[in-house]
Amino acid sequence: MQFETFDWIAHNASRRPESTALVDLASGREIDYAEMDRRVGSLAGFMRGRLGVEPGDRVALLAENSTDYLEIQFACFRAGAVFVPLNWRLTVPELNYIVGDAAPKAMIHDRGFAETAAAVQAGTGFRHRLETAADGSPSDYEAAIEEGPCEAEMVPQQMSDLSTIMYTSGTTGLPKGARITHGMTFINTVNIGIPHRISADSVTLTVLPLFHTGGLNAYANPVLHAGGKVVVARSFDPEQCLRLLADPAAGITNFLGVPANFQFMAQLPAFEEADFSHVTVFGVGAAPTPHALIEVWAARGGPLAQAYGMTETAPLVMALDPVDATRKIGSAGKPVLYTRTRVMTEDGRAAAPGERGELQVAGPNVTPGYWNKPKETAESFDGEWLKTGDAVWVDEEGYYYIVDRWKDMYISGGENVYPAEVENVLYRLDGIGEAAVIGMPDERWGEVGCAVVVRREGAALEPQQILDHCAGQLARFKQPRRILFTDALPRNATGKVLKHELRRMLAEGELA
Repeated sequence: MQFETFDWIAHNASRRPESTALVDLASGREIDYAEMDRRVGSLAGFMRGRLGVEPGDRVALLAENSTDYLEIQFACFRAGAVFVPLNWRLTVPELNYIVGDAAPKAMIHDRGFAETAAAVQAGTGFRHRLETAADGSPSDYEAAIEEGPCEAEMVPQQMSDLSTIMYTSGTTGLPKGARITHGMTFINTVNIGIPHRISADSVTLTVLPLFHTGGLNAYANPVLHAGGKVVVARSFDPEQCLRLLADPAAGITNFLGVPANFQFMAQLPAFEEADFSHVTVFGVGAAPTPHALIEVWAARGGPLAQAYGMTETAPLVMALDPVDATRKIGSAGKPVLYTRTRVMTEDGRAAAPGERGELQVAGPNVTPGYWNKPKETAESFDGEWLKTGDAVWVDEEGYYYIVDRWKDMYISGGENVYPAEVENVLYRLDGIGEAAVIGMPDERWGEVGCAVVVRREGAALEPQQILDHCAGQLARFKQPRRILFTDALPRNATGKVLKHELRRMLAEGELA
C-alpha cells in the first residue's frame, strides 16, 4: 500500500473538535477531539525534541488501560515512531527479552510499574523513561505534554511503513514481534467497521487490555478513526461492565469481550433484568465461545457476534452478523471485505466444503512478518498466504467454523499461552528430566495449563516446587495450574512428544 498515511485525530479535531473522544472511567476524565489533538501533538513534540526520537525509533509502553494509552499511541504515529505496547503482566525476565529485541529509545510507564521499568532499563539499556500517573494528576508525562512544542503535522509516512510491534508468544518458546503497518491498521477499520456498524455516533467500552490487539484494534482504534467515543476501563469488572452496557444513558453501542467476560456478567443477578436493546454489536472472540453462553445472551436481547482474528492480521479476518448468532451458532462468520482466505488440507490441496483443513490468510491486513525473525517469518508463510495453524471447515453457505488449533497453543482467560515457552522455564528447574505442557478445560478461564513431568532419576521433586519456580519466571496466566507425573512422555518415531496422547491420558486418568 504505497500512499501516505493520514492523521485521524487531527482530522476529527478539525471536523468535530468539541465531540468527546476519550472517557477514562477510573479518573472521570473526558477529553474531546480538540484537546486530544493538542495533547498528542505536544507529546509528539516532546518525544522528538527532548527524547531525540527519530522516525523509525521504537517507543515502549508499560501501562494499564487509561486514556493516556491511546494518546501515546497516536503521539508515536505523529512523531513517526514505532509503538511497542508491553504486557504488564509479564515478569522482568520476560520483559527483558522483548524490550531487548525491540530496542526502544524510550519507555513510558505507569507509576505503579516504576520498579519494573527501572529493572528492565537496567537489563536492556534503553535511554529514556517517562512516568505517568494515568489519571491526569501531576507527573512527568503531564509535564512533558505542557512542555513539549506541539507537532501539528504528522511526520510523512507511507501506509507500508511500520507503526506498531505487537509481541505474541511464540511456539519456539520466545515471543515474536508481529510487525503492524499503518496500512494494516487502516484496513482493519474498514474490515471491522462495516460488519460491526462503526460510525461517528459509535461509543465503545474498552475493558480488554490495550496491549492486546483485541483491546486496541477492536474497537478502540476503529472508533477513533470514525470520530466516535472510546470509554476506557482500567480492567474488566463484571458489575461495572454490566451496569454500563445496560444503561441507555451511557450510550454504549459496541462492546468486545472474550467468552469469560460474558460468562461472568451472565452470572450476576442484575443480568436477568438488563436491557441491551440500545447496543448495536456485542463482539466475542479470542477463545471458543460455549453454545450455551451464546443462547443465554441471545435470550436477553444481546446476541454475541462471534469473530476470528489474529495479531498478525490486525486483527479481523472473519465476522458473524448478530442476526446469525444463533442460526449459525459456533461459526466465526464469513471473511471480511479486505482479506482473502483459503482452507488447505495437510496434503496441500484446497479443502472441500465440510472438510477440515488449515486456515490461511492473505491481503492488506496481513503482517509483512516478525521483527528480527526472518526464519520464523519464512516458516509462517506459503508465498503470500499466512499459515494460521488453526483448523477450520466451511459449510455450504460459506460460513467458517474454527474447530481446533493445529499449533499447541491454548487460551486461558483470553490470553494465548504457548507451551514451549512454559516448557523452557520448567527445564530450568533441577530435578526435571522431561516436561510437556498441555491445555486442560477450566470452568472459569476456559483452559489452564497442565504440566506433565518426568522426574530425573533420584530426584524428589514435588508439585509445589514446580509451581513456585514458575511463579517467579512466568506471568500468572502462563503458570500451570496442575502438575502431573509420569514415567515417560509418549513420543513418535522422530522423538516428538505426542500431545494428543497426553490429552487422552489426562482425560482417562492415566497420569498421577
